Amino acid sequence: MDSFEKDGNDTTQDSLPPPPPVPPNVLPVKQESEPAKKKVVRSPMARRGLGSKGQKIFLLTNHFKVNVGSVDGHFFHYSVSLFYEDGRPVDAKGVGRKVIDKVHDTYNSELDGKHFAYDGEKSLFTVGPLPRNKLEFTVVLEDVTSSRNTGNTSPDGHGSPNETDRKRMRRPYQSKTFKVEISYAAKIPMQAIQSALHGQDSENSQEALRVLDIILRQHAAKQGCLLVRQSFFQDNPRNFTDIGGGVLGCRGFHSSFRTSQGGLSLNIDVSTTMIIQPGPVVDFLLSNQKANDPNYLDWNKAKRVLKNLRIRVSPSNQEYKITGLSDQFCDNQLFSLKQKSANGEADTVEITVYDYFVNHRNMQLHYSAKMPCINVGKPKRPTYIPMELCSLVSLQRYTKALSTFQRASLVEKSRQKPQERMSALSNALQSSNYGAEPMLRSCGVSISSNFTQVEGRVMPAPRLSVGNGEDFIPRNGRWNFNNKKLVEPTRIERWAVVNFSARCDINRLVPDLIRCAGMKGIHMDPPFQVFEERNQDRRSSSVARVENMYKEILSKLPGAPQFLLCLLPERKNSDLYGPWKRKNLAEFGVVTQCMSPTRVNDQYLTNIILKINAKLGGLNSVLSIEKTTSIPIVSKLPTIILGMDVSHGSPGQSDVPSIAAVVSSRHWPSVSRYRASVRTQSPKLEMMDSLFKPVSDKDEGIMREVLLDFYISSGKRKPDQIIIFRDGVSESQFNQVLNVELDQIIEACKFLDEEWDPKFVVIVAQKNHHTKFFQQGSPDNVPPGTVIDNKICHPKNNDFYLCAHAGMIGTTRPTHYHILFDEIGFSADDLQELVHSLSYVYQRSTTAISVVAPICYAHLAASQLGQFMKFEEASETSSSHGEVTAPGAVPVVQLPKLNKNVCNSMFFC
Repeated sequence: MDSFEKDGNDTTQDSLPPPPPVPPNVLPVKQESEPAKKKVVRSPMARRGLGSKGQKIFLLTNHFKVNVGSVDGHFFHYSVSLFYEDGRPVDAKGVGRKVIDKVHDTYNSELDGKHFAYDGEKSLFTVGPLPRNKLEFTVVLEDVTSSRNTGNTSPDGHGSPNETDRKRMRRPYQSKTFKVEISYAAKIPMQAIQSALHGQDSENSQEALRVLDIILRQHAAKQGCLLVRQSFFQDNPRNFTDIGGGVLGCRGFHSSFRTSQGGLSLNIDVSTTMIIQPGPVVDFLLSNQKANDPNYLDWNKAKRVLKNLRIRVSPSNQEYKITGLSDQFCDNQLFSLKQKSANGEADTVEITVYDYFVNHRNMQLHYSAKMPCINVGKPKRPTYIPMELCSLVSLQRYTKALSTFQRASLVEKSRQKPQERMSALSNALQSSNYGAEPMLRSCGVSISSNFTQVEGRVMPAPRLSVGNGEDFIPRNGRWNFNNKKLVEPTRIERWAVVNFSARCDINRLVPDLIRCAGMKGIHMDPPFQVFEERNQDRRSSSVARVENMYKEILSKLPGAPQFLLCLLPERKNSDLYGPWKRKNLAEFGVVTQCMSPTRVNDQYLTNIILKINAKLGGLNSVLSIEKTTSIPIVSKLPTIILGMDVSHGSPGQSDVPSIAAVVSSRHWPSVSRYRASVRTQSPKLEMMDSLFKPVSDKDEGIMREVLLDFYISSGKRKPDQIIIFRDGVSESQFNQVLNVELDQIIEACKFLDEEWDPKFVVIVAQKNHHTKFFQQGSPDNVPPGTVIDNKICHPKNNDFYLCAHAGMIGTTRPTHYHILFDEIGFSADDLQELVHSLSYVYQRSTTAISVVAPICYAHLAASQLGQFMKFEEASETSSSHGEVTAPGAVPVVQLPKLNKNVCNSMFFC
């Protein structure tokens, strides 16, 4: 069948004769039904061979060789349960390590002197068994207020505005009794580590490596580090850098064990997290709210940002968790104080917190009177402390989304040149002192102090074609369009300028843009009109500003423009961007280019021209082998290339829908033209759930849309080969990509044509890893085109690292490509060259990019349509507008459909 459409006139069922009658003396034999076809479970494929193309280069990598002396023993896994004295389970974080340390110190002889590896929660590991399978202990911890604040504790330990104030004065310290149960759970052979090194991945080998990682975490915890998964951060102000808003970047180290072709290695890398600015609470609030004077602080905002943070109170130096702020200022906030009267009877008097601390405790308060108090008690039993006595404890993670400026500052301040990073890593390994860790010693683990040497290859850059039949080879991963024409320039005859910016000089910008377009081969007529925003509209909401501007546009323009050039007032995070894009792409079907010109020069305008040309269907440059249809394998048979990515809301935004984007190539044999399909799905759901979406007898999934577009744009050809690039999944999700997402794609194909059987390649691209490469004895980054597929790669699975781009600042982060599935049968060289080439077809820039273009486009499409969501009215998030994706799931607001005029364009460029 050449077409995707099914034949609806199949009447064979109706024309069959009726079955013959069964004679009365014959007993029908029940036919055994065929057993249901067993579902094939796919797993990541094994490596078929190594690549050989390119010039050899010897590199160093931040993997350190690990020797395991003991392979005959076993790790014993025990389950840990902690209870308070009254039998309540312990729910407080952080107290577990203190309790287990106390058990280890107190009952060392009963435990045969065994060392523990404890994960801080419910799992404990030893080398060899403990004396019994179930052990119970009781321990007493002094001063555990920092771990679990019950609301009954007193700042300073001897006095606070609280009704039980006098009783506490007699208590010298806080102590708590804990019951500990340790029960045998499992036995893990150390031999499993060796099996993993031979590519025999099993549950045991994953558990054994997990034990080694837990030992590293425990080692860091004992040094007082903040633990963030496998990254560790020390409380050292030299590691802190201010990124604004009361937030500090804290530099630490990632440390984890990895299996590789070269054996077991320890991967150490520089890591950065965000922490709250330690020190006086008031100083933090002034920084957080960018205020110069406490009188201008927004206390409602302060209450939200301070909740659950830990403080240290002077002069007692005790720690508490903030539960809120007082309703009144310190000099007005009353509480009941019990005191003995002259005749010895107990009286209760109403007194302000300020009066209590100044007159009863004889403490000087300089600025707390006109501020709320910090509450460290419970809502019904508050415990108030004046703000100036409170300091925020160090190493408290900041988990909210960073602003654009904070993010830019963090990136800039955490960059390190290759040599600087190598020096930092060597120092980190030395200061970690893993050789002294008793658990590592007891399993015979020793770690080399030398960077591992690997052999890489530098692949030559692909030849590119531009206008006037000119070909060239990029140098150092870069090129420019000086004296060059675009390979497929568009003609722009109907366009207009929309100006939301009061600062921009339109009279100079427009002629310069037309001139630059002409130099690149684009014929661009003068704009039909420049629409200036009225002064009175500038104070309206962003949605209203866009609506008002569009009324003006529709009343003046004679017909639909090819595109609108929009000048925004802010370069980053303009509130107008989302509503403007939505209005154009979803409602009116007009391609739009936004800009916020601050320093306009020809280079800036040329970059704008590249984006406009791609959005309007042109091409800036293409691979020469694409033009001559000589890309190995891809040019021989109709092939569609997909880039898939799911982007999630910022940290802390648990109710923001995730956005799934699939970008697909069109006009085969081109590999430079793409379109995007974007859908929302349940928050934080990583697997795409709308690739195949049967509704009654139709498929409303993304893949149907993608495949039909390819069929129409590629001369009514169905793709015989489907190459999928998937971004953003971890190794633990590879099986889901192969058995959930790939199944959906196959079902979508079969739904269109049951007989159609395309071949698939599935490749995962990872940027979020900790492997770096360095040139020996050189301050430079590795050259663009560097590929590594040996030694530190997986012992069995098919993976490679590629640095396609030229790292100009900091240390180059390679992309780690995992080939999970390949029915087409690519050789290692052909596949690595294809991936390398796809880093050169990104139409927005004149550089090779760090990951294949389809994935970058998927990021852009998800990000741009995600801006639509920010401006939904609150009513649109109600269930009547949503679509429930699973039983009990939160209704997900669906994105508006893109207008048919733009849905197949590269609007995301």
